[in-house]
Amino acid sequence: MLKVGLTGGIASGKSLVSQIFIDLGAHCIDADEIAHKLMGPGEPVYEEIVKSFGSEILNADKTVNRAKLAELAFDKRKPRIYELNRLIHPGVIERYEKWMDEIGKREPEAIMILEAALLLEAGLRRRFDEIIVVTCKPQQRIDRWAASHNLDPDAARNEVTRRMMAQAPVEAKIQAADFVIDNSGSIEETRKQIEDVYRKLASKATARTA
Repeated sequence: MLKVGLTGGIASGKSLVSQIFIDLGAHCIDADEIAHKLMGPGEPVYEEIVKSFGSEILNADKTVNRAKLAELAFDKRKPRIYELNRLIHPGVIERYEKWMDEIGKREPEAIMILEAALLLEAGLRRRFDEIIVVTCKPQQRIDRWAASHNLDPDAARNEVTRRMMAQAPVEAKIQAADFVIDNSGSIEETRKQIEDVYRKLASKATARTA
């Protein structure tokens, strides 16, 4: 089996790339989705987050309001994203490694991909056989964030800038990558790059079982 980490800056198109990999036959899991489940009431991580960030981050039904939590985590005056990551990352790692092990037992040649914005920042490079970094133009990040969150350009720019401050520079991500997918063009152009990368990953996965 081949363990692959998929990362990139905010609004670079990681989810789109993941979906195309799934269409081609890879198995993908999203670190954000794992984290969301871990923050559900009754989970140990939920209790730790409420203890650290306060009950003001909760909705009326006691679920975590992710927007309010993000405001505190990415506050420019006193960012707490590293504190939040420290609470969440161990549980995320445990869940995705269990997921990969289960698939690997059933499918020895499987390509398993973890989509995670902060994969490199969390020091997870050595846990993966290959790293894929998704890139796009800076203005595209803003435009995509504005469209997906129904924000005006200035608000989107501020939010993207705020969140990018918690991430390693794109140049550093590229240097750590085995493959770089440029998502600045059309979906078809992106798909062709992904198909090429997938063929190479499939060849590596097959060679491991030979």
